[in-house]
Amino acid sequence: MTRTIRLCAVMSGVLVSLCAAAAQPDIVIHEDGPNAESLTSTADGAVIFGSMAKAEVFRAVKGAASAEVWIKPGTNGLQRVLGVFADQRAGTLWVCSSGTPTALKTFDLASGAPKSSYDFPGGTGTCNDIAIATDDTVYATDTTGNRIVRLAKGGTALETWSTDPKLAGGIDGITLGDDRTVYINTFFTGHLVRIAVAQDGKAGAATELNLSRPLSRPDGMRSLTQTTMLLVEGGGRLDRVTIQGDNANIEVLKDGLDAPRAVTRDGNSAWVLVGGIRAVAVPVNQAF
Repeated sequence: MTRTIRLCAVMSGVLVSLCAAAAQPDIVIHEDGPNAESLTSTADGAVIFGSMAKAEVFRAVKGAASAEVWIKPGTNGLQRVLGVFADQRAGTLWVCSSGTPTALKTFDLASGAPKSSYDFPGGTGTCNDIAIATDDTVYATDTTGNRIVRLAKGGTALETWSTDPKLAGGIDGITLGDDRTVYINTFFTGHLVRIAVAQDGKAGAATELNLSRPLSRPDGMRSLTQTTMLLVEGGGRLDRVTIQGDNANIEVLKDGLDAPRAVTRDGNSAWVLVGGIRAVAVPVNQAF
């Protein structure tokens, strides 16, 4: 049986599902079990996401109703693909490739051509998600290794950046408030943790934030501002999180989703990746 993964538009101020609107159709992958885990978008409206099962990367241009294979299986040593992140400033697509060895792979954002590859320290782990600071420092989460790895600006090798005990519990999503503030969540324990970046770039104190309500299997998240972010919960919700000191206010934008895995901002809209046997549209009437 062919399975379908759909990406659904979530727009500000729209009263009906944009998946039914001609101007913004669903993006459908007609592929046998792609098992997409993460997605990212570019300024031209393209949406990019990868396949854990197929070790490939898909891309849909703006307005397209279907996505096509863009980076073929095994290109640049791709294995099981989880996180993908488009770095517009550098013209680079960063891809989490988990296998032997686990690595961060880079590709040209315009053509999809291979660029570089950076093995995780020890070659082991599960590269899950990626965030990039304005100074070009790259951070990635290692779910099975309970750590964050980092590629410093101008660096040639990944290094283990933090193994704080607060990262245990299935470290998953990662995003930045600013270049001195890293946020991560833990999928199994439902925590949201802030880690300070010291002046020398090393990991500072890790603080578990006080949540206004419990999180159910938090997954992908992306920053809106220095103190707000979008976050999806595997339990079925798309949230907006507002940070105030050591507190995090969790506002549900949409409930009842079918195991959402990732979110990416696209101007005043967002794309939400919904996993499972079938795909569903996500109508939201909320301003970001």
